[in-house]
Amino acid sequence: MFGIIHYGTFIVSFIVLLILPGPGNFALITSTGKGGIKAGLAAISGVLVGDQILLWLAVAGVAAVLQTYPAAFHIVQIVGGLYLAYLGFKLLRSRSGSGPVVDIKPYHYLRQTLVITLLNPKAVLFYMAFLPLFIDPDQHQGFITFGVLAVTVSCLTFLYGLIVIGLTYFCANQIKSNQAIALAFQRVAGVFLIGFGVKLLASN
Repeated sequence: MFGIIHYGTFIVSFIVLLILPGPGNFALITSTGKGGIKAGLAAISGVLVGDQILLWLAVAGVAAVLQTYPAAFHIVQIVGGLYLAYLGFKLLRSRSGSGPVVDIKPYHYLRQTLVITLLNPKAVLFYMAFLPLFIDPDQHQGFITFGVLAVTVSCLTFLYGLIVIGLTYFCANQIKSNQAIALAFQRVAGVFLIGFGVKLLASN
């Protein structure tokens, strides 16, 4: 169908990848915890836009450019690692009830997750390696084939994001009265973001 093979496997594989802990997940959880449903939806929007940009860059062959010019890959990798570490340090230094990452306006949450997504150059290489596994070279329909995969990625990411927002909002309401627990979650998120940033820098 549309030049795609093993479409069901593609869906299951991508869902598993979404569930794996990553900077985008923690940014989404942190945004929802601090700004509520609107902030969470804005954060999802940032992830969706960033993912689509990276996916189509991969389709256009940007991954080949990054592999041909390693300096470009390393520069983006360093910037991404530093940005994640910066967000993590802000979380660690913030006090309970303060805004640790961004302003309360939804736009800032969208911008934050968009930047986090775009500053992960390995995502381009991932899409470049992942998508061809589910494309039939004999039945490939060009833009239509990649378009169906891109829409699938967006739909799965959005549905997964809604689940994360719902669970995070529910938990946030349960612990809202206990600032010590809220601060502890904040610190844990900060540590994980710093860890992701260090991992990016170490792999450079």
